[in-house]
Amino acid sequence: MDELVRVEEVSRDFGRGAQLVHAVREVSFTAAPGELVAIRGRSGAGKTTLLNIVGGLDRPSSGKVFVDGVELSSAGESTLVDLRRGVIGFVFQSFGLVPILSAAENVSVPLRLAKVPAAEREQRVAVLLELVGIGAHAKQRPNELSGGQQQRVAVARALANEPKLLIADEPTGQLDSETGRSIMDLIRAVVRARGMTALVATHDPALIDVADRILTLRDGSLIT
Repeated sequence: MDELVRVEEVSRDFGRGAQLVHAVREVSFTAAPGELVAIRGRSGAGKTTLLNIVGGLDRPSSGKVFVDGVELSSAGESTLVDLRRGVIGFVFQSFGLVPILSAAENVSVPLRLAKVPAAEREQRVAVLLELVGIGAHAKQRPNELSGGQQQRVAVARALANEPKLLIADEPTGQLDSETGRSIMDLIRAVVRARGMTALVATHDPALIDVADRILTLRDGSLIT
């Protein structure tokens, strides 16, 4: 497949009348397997809205989105759930870890939902934690980890079901510049090693240079 993601003339509006907001305006692009695409723009430019649409968390007001050959805007909810569980992995700025679970238990959550057998689940979790560099912290809970370590757990969790597409929304937004760069380098390394596609939203110019391609949003419109 030459492309894993295809976005065709996608727009997303919120509200109506005088309250109408054009969050995304007729955006089109593709992304290929093994490609890391950075989506940059100021806060409010439409980055999160666009990623939510590509990830099947929201539907466009107009236009079409294809992920792994599936057209999302007309897909049923069960199809979208299957895609989010098996094809798409998500990493968010807020980490999104369950406070009462250990690092290993957080990573195992999507595997439990997929009903992966316990022995295989434990082995895969151990491999993933080593992959992201925190195997020694498997039993620690989020409040016992630094911000960078928590985000590494979040990346491992996103990779648990071996997704074809990784969507990361400002994954370094709560981290210092050095830690943020290490997270972006980790995502870059994983994309290369596994042949995944990654869409990463960021407004940090220091992190853009790890991307294969850069898309710039301004007021919801793609300008490059």
